[in-house]
Amino acid sequence: MNKLELVKKIAEKRDVNEQTARLFLDVTLDSIVEAITKGDDVSLVGFGRFTSKHRAERTGRNPQTGEPIVIQEKNIPSFKAGKPFVDILNTSKKTKR
Repeated sequence: MNKLELVKKIAEKRDVNEQTARLFLDVTLDSIVEAITKGDDVSLVGFGRFTSKHRAERTGRNPQTGEPIVIQEKNIPSFKAGKPFVDILNTSKKTKR
């Protein structure tokens, strides 16, 4: 499912037009990104937790030449699914097989 399909699903389920659904989705995603950028975590009970993790600078290898290269430090987004989400996912897989 891509963003457009998600917007259509929200509009259909909440009986709103697609423009309103897109606005709500954009505000939600922007708010999550803004919070993570500030160093805050975003916890959605029953769904999961969005956080930011720091990766220290490290040495890697150029796959073509084998020479060592420095991989710069950076912050990366992280998501950990909540237990209810994981449980639903695993239950639905069992019934589909």
